[in-house]
Amino acid sequence: MLAMSVGDIAAATAAALVQGDPARPCHGVATDSRAAGDGAVFVAFPGERVDGNDFAGAAMRTGASCVVLTREPEASLLDEAAQAGCAVLRAANDDPEAFMLALAGAWRERNPQWVVVGVTGSVGKTTTKDMLARALGARWRVHANTGNLNNLIGMPLTLLSAPDDAEVLVLEMGMNHTGEIDRLTRAARPNLAVVTNVGTSHIGLLGSRENIARAKAEIVAGMCAGTLPGGGAVGPCLVLTSSDDYTAFIADGFARPAGVGVELVGTRATDAVRAEGIELDGEGLAHFDLRFSDGWWAPAHSSVPGRHVVSDYLLAAAVADRLGVGRSAVVEALATMPATHMRLEVVTAPGRPRMIDDSYNASPTSMAAAIDVLCSMPCEGRRVAVLGEMGELGESEGMLHAIVGAYAAAKPLDLLVLVGGELAGSMREAAIACGMSDDRIERFQTVDEAVAVLADVLAPEDLVLAKASRAAGLDRFVQGVLGR
Repeated sequence: MLAMSVGDIAAATAAALVQGDPARPCHGVATDSRAAGDGAVFVAFPGERVDGNDFAGAAMRTGASCVVLTREPEASLLDEAAQAGCAVLRAANDDPEAFMLALAGAWRERNPQWVVVGVTGSVGKTTTKDMLARALGARWRVHANTGNLNNLIGMPLTLLSAPDDAEVLVLEMGMNHTGEIDRLTRAARPNLAVVTNVGTSHIGLLGSRENIARAKAEIVAGMCAGTLPGGGAVGPCLVLTSSDDYTAFIADGFARPAGVGVELVGTRATDAVRAEGIELDGEGLAHFDLRFSDGWWAPAHSSVPGRHVVSDYLLAAAVADRLGVGRSAVVEALATMPATHMRLEVVTAPGRPRMIDDSYNASPTSMAAAIDVLCSMPCEGRRVAVLGEMGELGESEGMLHAIVGAYAAAKPLDLLVLVGGELAGSMREAAIACGMSDDRIERFQTVDEAVAVLADVLAPEDLVLAKASRAAGLDRFVQGVLGR
């Protein structure tokens, strides 16, 4: 956890010391005044509805050693700070994101003993991050993002909150715009990194898949060599899936010219880590032979449903192998990894249907993968896909929603439920155009309408998938049907 003096924090971030003792020690960082415990640094983020600057006094009263403001402080706040012995900084250019990144970068420099693994990609980042943390935890003390804290605020918070005894940090890096991964990686300085794939997520913001690939490839900008705990060089190395059509673009155009090694995983005989003979069992879990290029192999299976998660497994296995985790230990750890909340999480309640809760986020690729999972699992009743709208798809959103509708029509679904407005309508029209009968499709404008109609219609024998972008709120559909 961050441990620096006020003066050192100011120097590292170019923040101005408005008031207070520069020698005052600080421990930990918070962006919520309620979490700013004794000795913490509270960073005020202005928002559309709530301005963190208004809560600086509350942070002082919880024991914060330092508050970082993004506007001119009022005299009354400075008086309160003086009485509390709390230092007051003003972020350079009143930019709290830049402050957080600079502070995280400075703290990373002070901890060169950490091995840092960066994770980015269009689909599967969180699953891969969780698999990495699980596999690496078989040998090392691992610290990783909680949930989806992977943006310009969440990733620095993750790094700054690493326990004092952490050995390996697994840092998921998300982005919405060009340049964001570059800023994250320069702060984190990963020794190893993973790009899960290049899909269509954020295509509405970036314009094309090539631009998305360029944005993901920014992760190499901050990569550097490191040392394993106890000795032994590691990295820099970027691990990619051989099947992705932008792998060569990233490897040859960005990684290798920057002096970053490349390792490929997949199902090809030339891959450093590969899966052979992939089969799904009755619960939709993938079973396969895990093989390394030196001839070592073992039967393996994932604890997360779906064929598509095999690539996430291989990425985690490749990184773990580079960090000296025993291969058999990796296989055992990943076979027993618990499901991630709202990501292909199978849940139920007495007298209610089994539900595949994949409501955290969605893209056309992950929509198709989730539908495949629904169709691969055993079901004594009806297979029902409840699909909401996907965000950040730009000018292609209508076409991409139609593709999902067409894909659903080609699958053995008993009922397709669509939730939302015009884009849900695009899925419906495409499904019908591709031969799905109208009596197998239901459409609702809101989640509440869907719950009101379907909660008493779905039977315990049914298997139901809930999948959409987070903004669609399909987690409320899951809760409503299960009576939670």
